[in-house]
Amino acid sequence: MELTWHGHSTWQVTVGETTLLIDPFFDNPHTSLQPADVPTPEYLVCTHGHADHIADVDSFADATVVATPELCAYLEAEHGISKSIGMNLGGTVECGDATVTMVRADHTNGAMTTYEYDLGLPVGVLISDGAPAADADSTTFYHAGDTSLHTEMDAVIGDHLAPDAAALPVGDHFTMGPRQAAIATEWLDVATVIPMHYDTFPPIEIDVSEFESAVADRTSQTEVAVLDGDESLTI
Repeated sequence: MELTWHGHSTWQVTVGETTLLIDPFFDNPHTSLQPADVPTPEYLVCTHGHADHIADVDSFADATVVATPELCAYLEAEHGISKSIGMNLGGTVECGDATVTMVRADHTNGAMTTYEYDLGLPVGVLISDGAPAADADSTTFYHAGDTSLHTEMDAVIGDHLAPDAAALPVGDHFTMGPRQAAIATEWLDVATVIPMHYDTFPPIEIDVSEFESAVADRTSQTEVAVLDGDESLTI
């Protein structure tokens, strides 16, 4: 499984012959790419409906969106999406060579256009290579979405779904900051953790070394991989 961080919360995940793009938002300082530079993925996974997570959905209208039913309906009505898979918390769906499992994230959600939309719950996702998360034979990447620290990272996601790598928001203000994200890292007990959702705009500018230090203070079992924008990691 190859993971490529395009800044903020935007990730390209390649599993076998299948490519998934999570939370497309290329107007951020960590990427040099525009949406037109990125081949259209088979699947577009959206954790929630805030603009910094769906701003570039329109550029990938040929992809199949994977999101909550409410968010799928919004993207079909307002962003020209024609193919979608609506799913919800606890569910797992097959997406080509990958499986996607939806889990809780503690955040807000909503949109105002001509109409007020209920976009459903914000979520995190686990992407696995064939066998679902929690299967001993699977390799699993956990994208936490925008979230605060919550105990399901320990009791459910870490203990039972057992991801191998996790991308956690660390920018504070709107999500976890470095210290809470370090607690999440310890609970998840992943081999690799990658910080995301930081340094995009002033309220979430941090010194990412604070996260590295906070993780080192809590666990020696996890490697912190600080990626440059558009850099890849194989797990």
